[in-house]
Amino acid sequence: MTAVRSLLFVAWLYLSMALFAVGLSPALLLPYRAAMWVIRSWARFILFGLRWIAGVRVEFRGLEHRPEGASLLAGKHQSMLDVIAPFAVLPDNCFIMKKELLPLPFFGWFAWKTGMIAVDRSAHSKALKEMVRQARARHAQGRQILIFPEGTRAPVGAPPDYKPGIAALYRDLDSPCTPIATNSGVHWPAHGFRRYPGTVVYEFLPAIPAGLKRAEFMALLEERIEGASTRFLSSSSDKPF
Repeated sequence: MTAVRSLLFVAWLYLSMALFAVGLSPALLLPYRAAMWVIRSWARFILFGLRWIAGVRVEFRGLEHRPEGASLLAGKHQSMLDVIAPFAVLPDNCFIMKKELLPLPFFGWFAWKTGMIAVDRSAHSKALKEMVRQARARHAQGRQILIFPEGTRAPVGAPPDYKPGIAALYRDLDSPCTPIATNSGVHWPAHGFRRYPGTVVYEFLPAIPAGLKRAEFMALLEERIEGASTRFLSSSSDKPF
């Protein structure tokens, strides 16, 4: 039954991409907030289907710590869902993404229109400087910048590997950083099509104040994200393993 429900949800996911991206493509000709409305509506549509088709409920905790103006957020990355879900609760979110995705029809066009921060990760130090430059511009626009410090999706239980990009943004923007913990990979794994029933939790944790030394900031960020994410795993009674 899980496999059948998972396949039905995957169909829902990709058909909805076509429906929203193609059917609402005129939003690309309007100010960027119209395209953001399309993305936020699509994110909520996906969460609806995830719950009623695949049996996966998404719960947002710590919303009192959710920033609304110009801000920096750093999230645990275990699943494609981590890119989708924040649009349901953040008013003007933009995230760090691979530059290779920009040429994709519709997906890339909406990402470009809404000012997502596209980075060529193969460019190393040049990519880091370009990411900081774009982030500075988005921050000045009052947007919420979301980065996944590990850079890519990691399987549940994998040792954390936090990259220097988050430290560069934290230093350059001189901004508090709001950590986000999750257990998304339990129910929407990094690889494969199966979605496992249960509750995905996203928790906004208290912001780390600006101005800390790099080593102190990185240690505190990892401690908070990993500690809360591990707590979700240990307390989950519906995990599939």
